[in-house]
Amino acid sequence: MSIARRRLSHEASRQMALEAAAELLVEAGPQAVTLKAVAGRIGRTHANLLHHFGSAADLQRALATHLTQQVCDAIAAKLAESPPGERNVREIVDLAFDAFGEGGAGALASWMIMTGNDNALDPIIESIHNLIDNMAPDAHEKQILHEDTLGLVLMALGDALMGEPLSAALELPRNRARDLATSLIEGRIANYWREHGVMAD
Repeated sequence: MSIARRRLSHEASRQMALEAAAELLVEAGPQAVTLKAVAGRIGRTHANLLHHFGSAADLQRALATHLTQQVCDAIAAKLAESPPGERNVREIVDLAFDAFGEGGAGALASWMIMTGNDNALDPIIESIHNLIDNMAPDAHEKQILHEDTLGLVLMALGDALMGEPLSAALELPRNRARDLATSLIEGRIANYWREHGVMAD
């Protein structure tokens, strides 16, 4: 159902368009996220969407930023709930895997790369960099977090793209990649605290 036409600020219009684009992504895949489709979903014109985003590629980049910022905000909120040695790593892993899987970020990034959008991963990288920079002022800890994030994003992206058939082919539970990511990060966290004279509980 189209959203009734009404006067909105530039930011409100962009936000409404991004939410509609996210819905289309989940419903029909990244190829469905076009200026025309989003305009039709929110009751705007193609020209209006061009004004806000410039091109379909720009819309897709904005959507990638929107999706990644949402998961980064959720992860930051989880991290703020408890001190470093007591954080629930599995919750963070699930947020990342859900964003790339059910949330469509993995399919979107893959589609953007295949259609020639060479900067497809830039919004994801920038959002994650900002998250880490804000939570880890220490250079060594920041390096550890960058490495853990690299592993987590690669595993979440790979799981989104081929996790289901690969798990089935190997006769493994569907969530085994999440288990492995959790174990990997928990082990590295434990090593970090041991190296700094602190044992994680």
